[in-house]
Amino acid sequence: MNWNWKQVNTLLIMALAITLITGCRKDSQTDKDSAVIQAYLDSHPEINAKRHSSGIYYQILEPGSGGSPTLTSTVTVTYKGYLTNGEVFDGGTTSFRLLDVIKGWQISVPLLKKGGNGIFIIPSELGYGGNKVGNIPANSVLIFEISLLDF
Repeated sequence: MNWNWKQVNTLLIMALAITLITGCRKDSQTDKDSAVIQAYLDSHPEINAKRHSSGIYYQILEPGSGGSPTLTSTVTVTYKGYLTNGEVFDGGTTSFRLLDVIKGWQISVPLLKKGGNGIFIIPSELGYGGNKVGNIPANSVLIFEISLLDF
């Protein structure tokens, strides 16, 4: 098939438009999450969080000692998970392989060493995204207090 320049330009413009529209949708949720996180931090001045390159905000309360777990590690943690409105959705002590949990935990837990603990504020795209899970609404920013007991 022979393409003329007009057809090629039309296809390129359509591809660019689709890319921009798709990108804007993601950025829109990213922007919403950023605003929710900033409002949460503003209303909780006791949290002195740093921003990770992933978009997670975190405060290491106790760094722990020794090495840190990797994605293939099985970790034992005590944790509490809650929404920005304070509603607790999960917690307890459990063991799991880091590869088997949400991306936000895969990034957050290795920031701790054995015996360490911290607070992690996870944007929705690194949590459950646009999916409602249990009593967690779609596109929710998740907050976890995590203590790394062992790995």
